[in-house]
Amino acid sequence: MIEEMRFRDAALAKRVAEKIRKAAPSKDIVKICHVCGTHEWTITHYGIRSLLPENVEVIAGPGCPVCIVPASEIDEAIELALNGATVTCFGDLLRVPGSRLSLLDARAEGADVRVVYSVADAVKMARREPEKRFVFFAVGFETTAPSTAVEILKVPPENMSFLISHRLIPPAMKALVEMEDLNLNGFIAPGHVSTIIGMKPYEVFPRDYGMPTIIAGFEPLDVLFAIYMIIKQLIKGKPQLENEYVRAVLPEGNVRAQKLMREAFKVENGRWRGLQTIPKSVLTLRDKYKKYDSRRKYDLQVECSVDVPPGCRCHLVIVGKIKPTECPLFMKACTPRRPIGPCMVSMEGTCRIWAGTIRP
Repeated sequence: MIEEMRFRDAALAKRVAEKIRKAAPSKDIVKICHVCGTHEWTITHYGIRSLLPENVEVIAGPGCPVCIVPASEIDEAIELALNGATVTCFGDLLRVPGSRLSLLDARAEGADVRVVYSVADAVKMARREPEKRFVFFAVGFETTAPSTAVEILKVPPENMSFLISHRLIPPAMKALVEMEDLNLNGFIAPGHVSTIIGMKPYEVFPRDYGMPTIIAGFEPLDVLFAIYMIIKQLIKGKPQLENEYVRAVLPEGNVRAQKLMREAFKVENGRWRGLQTIPKSVLTLRDKYKKYDSRRKYDLQVECSVDVPPGCRCHLVIVGKIKPTECPLFMKACTPRRPIGPCMVSMEGTCRIWAGTIRP
């Protein structure tokens, strides 16, 4: 708690904000993108955007792991559940919309859908109930993929399989910087993901794209420091990769976790909701573990999925092209109680975060 309070010092935050105002170019627009739901929560909750000059903009990228899962993969989980499998998942997945239903809707129709706090909990359930078919719906970025890998490598019970929907952040960042109409000037890289993958995967951005890239923590001062570091690099014209979050992120990352991921998974091209297909961005189980792969085990075939419901603009919010308030459904038809798009479901979704700042 003492460490947290040190990075929430209001007086120091004002000093850093003043340095940002003095250092920022007077006319040019500076557009900085972060790719982490927790960063968006900090920025919104603490009003960081209000401290910045008008020409310094911080936008939210695809940093919410459940928001970017394509509807087709939600549909796969629902198909399994409606056909007798016990589907386990984290709580923030329950209300994420598929093409027609959510997992919560499937449960209301009688499907056995259970919330777990870890993949290990799902494996324990499968051992206790060997007469049932269990599926763990594995969603998340590099932060959670190692825990899925651990349970697969430990040889789970025969009645257990995994619907893998893990995705990788650096390829998504590459997709963003290559969007001609986004015009980014710098990245704030996610701290949680970086504790696993380290610094090396981000080297491509300053080297090949001239993009200042700062790995940052999640307190208000972490974010302000990162913005200031990016602006200083832009002024000097020397883009670099820097680690603001040195208290948690090692240059090499978590080598053991990386090894577990390489052992269990291979990297393939795959779809993201809002970003379509991104090369080398999704994890799938290696062939030697195919008997634990729900897609192969149950020959899942989902067609004609619908990622974006009529009127919803989540696909544009996910890539930072619009703010939540620019969606015609935001806090009208689409609310935290009755979410229509995926960005309003999870606590890491940009629309859900922005909705939390609105007072009735």
